[in-house]
Amino acid sequence: MTSLPGEGSTQRPDERSDERAAVCARCGTTAAETPLTWTSSVEGGVRRTFCDTCSRENIRAIEGRLDSDWW
Repeated sequence: MTSLPGEGSTQRPDERSDERAAVCARCGTTAAETPLTWTSSVEGGVRRTFCDTCSRENIRAIEGRLDSDWW
C-alpha cells in the first residue's frame, strides 16, 4: 500500500514550516530562501548563515577563517 504526499500529515497546508527560510546568525535578518549573496560556514560542527551586509562588513575575518565569535 502506498501513501500519497501529505497523507498522514498532521500539518495543514497553510501551517507548513518553510525549511528553506534563512536567518542571519549575526544580525537576525531573515529571507524566505537563502540568497546567493549570503555566506555560510561551519563553526564547531554547526552551519551558520550570514546575510550579505554582515558578510561584507566582516569579509577579512571570514577569509582569515576566524570564527564569528571573534568578529
